[in-house]
Amino acid sequence: MSKEIKTIGVLTSGGDAPGMNAAIRSVVRTAISKGFRVMGIERGYNGLIHDEVREMNVRSVSEIIHRGGTVLYTARCLEFMQLEGQQKAAETCRKYGIDAVVSIGGDGSFRGARDLSKQGIPCIGLPGTIDNDIACSEYTIGYDTAMNTAVEMIDKLRDTTQSHDRCSVVEVMGRHAGYLAINVGIATGALITLIPEEPWDLQKDVIDRMMDTRGTGKKHFIILVAEGVGHVQELAATIQKITGIESRATVLGHVQRGGSPTLRDRVVASEMGYRAIELLEQGIFNRVIGMKGERLVDYDIDEALAMHKEIDELLPTIAKTISI
Repeated sequence: MSKEIKTIGVLTSGGDAPGMNAAIRSVVRTAISKGFRVMGIERGYNGLIHDEVREMNVRSVSEIIHRGGTVLYTARCLEFMQLEGQQKAAETCRKYGIDAVVSIGGDGSFRGARDLSKQGIPCIGLPGTIDNDIACSEYTIGYDTAMNTAVEMIDKLRDTTQSHDRCSVVEVMGRHAGYLAINVGIATGALITLIPEEPWDLQKDVIDRMMDTRGTGKKHFIILVAEGVGHVQELAATIQKITGIESRATVLGHVQRGGSPTLRDRVVASEMGYRAIELLEQGIFNRVIGMKGERLVDYDIDEALAMHKEIDELLPTIAKTISI
């Protein structure tokens, strides 16, 4: 696709993630420094359909690098899943002279970018999700902050769990992926971590393991459960009924999405935002930026969406080995 880019739109879509503001800031300031005009699109693809677009300048993104959430807001948009909605969004782009769009979000956001590109608007995708479940990238914006938030909360919860000799069954985010859960489980010394990728048996993997460690003198227990496994209230009740150990369920929920982003998320977001504008400047369109090792890479959107990501098998092994 050969197209001269003069004006770039930027949006955030899907679930918010700490570091999205740092990415927006980087996109806006890099683009302006290279002579592009920048339009901020509010509430994701929904904003394109409903004409929520405003011009941005270098001061539009002042004092946001340390803030969680997204100053452009975000929303899921069923209307955009239909051809009519995609055409309407493209018309909004043309109305404001938007020649290309940088979309920050997860797989759904990338599918939206692909659909928009088919309507003649080139796109670049940046991976922003706390679940770290984007197949083409080893790291996603927001992941580090969310893990640190969960660790901090579980460390606090451990204090009361230990004081009462209880079992705490804690649900962390991760609807379809256990990356956040398994890392947080290791970091907090959870006895058991249950993730969607690994089958588990209540008696063998939970009850027997608790009783074995109790026999070595352990008196309180942390069981970490990924959102995709769920049923933490039921699990806590079952554990208490079978073992007689007082058990409580805690769902950390959306607090994991919030908070000031860590240094890692701020820097990675800034790098990815800069790279997005570099690609557009070079006339390279319809790509998703990812991270491999500590280096940025980029893939064709269709190639990126076709990839599959598997959890590192070593992490569950480590968790089971040292949490005894």
